[in-house]
Amino acid sequence: MPYLEVRAIRKTYPGGVLANDDIHFNVEAGEIHGLVGENGAGKSTLMKILYGMEQPDSGEIWLGGQRAHIAHPQAAIQLGIGMVHQHFQLVPTLTVAENIALGRETRRGLFADRGVMRERVRALSDQFGLHVNPDALVSDLSVGLQQRVEILKMLYRNARLLILDEPSAVLTPQEVVSLFEVLRRLVAEGCTAIFITHKLDEIMTLCDRATVLRRGQVVGTVETARVTPAEIARLMVGHELEPPLARKASAAESRDRLIVRDLQTGDARLQNTTVNFSVKSGEILGIAGMEGNGQTGLVEALIGLRPDAKGDILLDGTNLHGLSTRDRRKRGLALIPEDRNREGLSRPMRIWENLASGEYDRSPLNTGGVLRLERMRTAARALMERFDIRAPNEGVAVSTLSGGNAQKVVIARELATPPAVLIASQPTRGLDIGATGFVHEQLLNLREQGCGVLLISADLDELLALSDRIAVLFEGRILRIFPREEATREQIGLAMAGKVESEQAR
Repeated sequence: MPYLEVRAIRKTYPGGVLANDDIHFNVEAGEIHGLVGENGAGKSTLMKILYGMEQPDSGEIWLGGQRAHIAHPQAAIQLGIGMVHQHFQLVPTLTVAENIALGRETRRGLFADRGVMRERVRALSDQFGLHVNPDALVSDLSVGLQQRVEILKMLYRNARLLILDEPSAVLTPQEVVSLFEVLRRLVAEGCTAIFITHKLDEIMTLCDRATVLRRGQVVGTVETARVTPAEIARLMVGHELEPPLARKASAAESRDRLIVRDLQTGDARLQNTTVNFSVKSGEILGIAGMEGNGQTGLVEALIGLRPDAKGDILLDGTNLHGLSTRDRRKRGLALIPEDRNREGLSRPMRIWENLASGEYDRSPLNTGGVLRLERMRTAARALMERFDIRAPNEGVAVSTLSGGNAQKVVIARELATPPAVLIASQPTRGLDIGATGFVHEQLLNLREQGCGVLLISADLDELLALSDRIAVLFEGRILRIFPREEATREQIGLAMAGKVESEQAR
């Protein structure tokens, strides 16, 4: 008998969006079960239902042979279900023990018994090989250790079914290996896990079985030992995937298109650090680094959103220091921002309005100070066809688009005229396999056209696949730059953790 059994779960949202359509799947006790699917396939909705954050329209959940009614997360916790969210739910100013026991403090009279809580946290940490100091402040911990705190928080609440949502998205390669060891230890100690990820290699390495969702339905459950990643990908998208575009060797003689020299971004936390690097014509320079090491400040300084930034930014020989964002764009600097919804698009506005926002002040969209709206719409239709933006027409609001199509609107706007240098910050974050392949193809095409591309990504596989050189950003400075042929996951992972000697950027 399965430990968890989901029977005919159905969930419809207002507007007729069918998120889960008659979903059946089961998880055996002591299993690490993968859950995969494209964006919008229904993974998040299903997990929210299992954790009591959403209620299904119909269907049943059976846990340990008994039907379970999970009205809210507290009910899920009482049933032994715990969830580690992609964005951690921790209080940085509290200690590890205080975070773990928050809401479930052991009391002595009116006061929390911190000694008892600390000892229980220490015992759990030792039992499951998590090795976290109960007295450490969460703000002082690495991302990998913070994730361990989240796992300990579940164990402290006696969770036996663990749901992990994209748990490796913010980890170094070494931390991913450590996480997998922890999960195997947890299963050996009697836990069961559901592992949600976009990364098929992780499914193949860690999971016993995987359930694949497509358009709200289960299209198959496979034993990972009996299938290939390509077969799982085909189930996810419903057809064979095009082979990735080959990355050719870069030209031996190419000129510097972007030179960054002694740049201080103005980030108060990193005020004594400077950044130096260059991006050549026909080159993709990857920037690796744990989140929070100065990536956002670097992008904002390059694009002109940090007026207090100091240093030189040379684009094709012209110093951009002191120029506005608009003037930098006119000189050929383009940006795919980290957060497409908050920084890259106006979601309530229509597709054609978003596409015109980069060129609305120039001919042919603007003549004599008059906006040519029909020309804007005509140009938008051409860009929609060129970049395969799937929508009924150019007049629909961007808010109605999938994540992949919304990202295509950003890319179409930025590449409508080939830039001199493109800054691509986390360009595939949250995208499924098909949309990710499209973005990669666009970046490689730009490289072939002689543009310079600065690729900032938390996905090390992406950097290794696309980059000609990989720079590691640590605490606001370039710690080292690896030629692609010399770069390994292990070397870059160590550098991301600051565990290599600083080497002059070359």
